[in-house]
Amino acid sequence: VGDKVMVLARSGLWQEVVNVPASQTFPMPEGMSFEEAAALLVNYITAYMILFDFGNLRPNQSVLIHMAAGGVGTAAIQLCKTVENVTIFGTASASKHDSLKESGVSHPIDYRTMDYAEEVRKISPKGVDIVLDPLGGSDTSKAFNLLKPMGKLITYGVANLLTGQKKNLMAMAKTWWNQFSITALQLLHQNKAVCGYHLGYMDEEVELLRSVVAKLVNLYSQGKIKPKIDSVWPFDQVAEAMKQMQEKKNVGKVILVPEAPKEEPKKAEN
Repeated sequence: VGDKVMVLARSGLWQEVVNVPASQTFPMPEGMSFEEAAALLVNYITAYMILFDFGNLRPNQSVLIHMAAGGVGTAAIQLCKTVENVTIFGTASASKHDSLKESGVSHPIDYRTMDYAEEVRKISPKGVDIVLDPLGGSDTSKAFNLLKPMGKLITYGVANLLTGQKKNLMAMAKTWWNQFSITALQLLHQNKAVCGYHLGYMDEEVELLRSVVAKLVNLYSQGKIKPKIDSVWPFDQVAEAMKQMQEKKNVGKVILVPEAPKEEPKKAEN
C-alpha cells in the first residue's frame, strides 16, 4: 500500500481510478516521474523483446526501425545504443530527422519522399540484419526482401490499416490483400526468419514480463534508457492529444493525465 507503481493493462486506463491485478503492477524505480512510468512499459517491453528475444541483436549489426520517432521507435533506438556499433536506419518525416540523429539514428529516411528500401540499399547493399515492422501490408514484403541472410523480420502491427480520420474500406482491403505471406519451405531457401509479436497476448507470461521489466528498470537506473515524452495533456484535451499523433507531429510519447485535483476547503472542526 502506498507504493508508486507502473501498470500494464490492455485497455481501460483513460480514467482517474483503475483496478488491476497485482501481477500487472511493477514498482517504479527511484527518481522516475509518473509521466516517464506511463511511457515506459508498453513501448520498452515491446522494443526489448523484439530486438533481443526475437532479433538477437548483437554488436556490429544493422537495424531498420519504422516510425522511428514514435513510442516504440524511440525505445528501440535507445536499446540499440546499449549494444556496440549498431547501425540504425530510421524512417520518419523530414522534420524529425535532426531529433533522430541526436538520439543515435545513423541514417534517417523520409518515407514520404523516398523509397526507404532503395535508400537502405545505397548505404548497405546487402540489406540489414533486423527489421522492426509495425506497418503490415506490402511493407512487410519490402522488409523481408531487405534482410541479409540470417536476418530477422519482426512484425508487430498493421499501421497501414489506419488510413486517416475515417476508415477507408478500400485502403484497408488493399492492405489486407497485400499482406505478406510465406511458406516454411520458402523460408528454408531464404535463410531468413519472420516473427510476430503482440504484447497484448502475453497476459499469462507473468514471469517472462517481470524479467524483462527488471532488465529495463536496471537500464533506466544506469541512465542508459529514458522515456521520451513529446507532450502531456489533461483528460479534457484528449481530442487535441489524439490530433497530435494523427497529424504525426509527436516525437516520443503523448501522455494523458487527469486534471490536478482541486483542494477542497477544510471543514471547520466542531
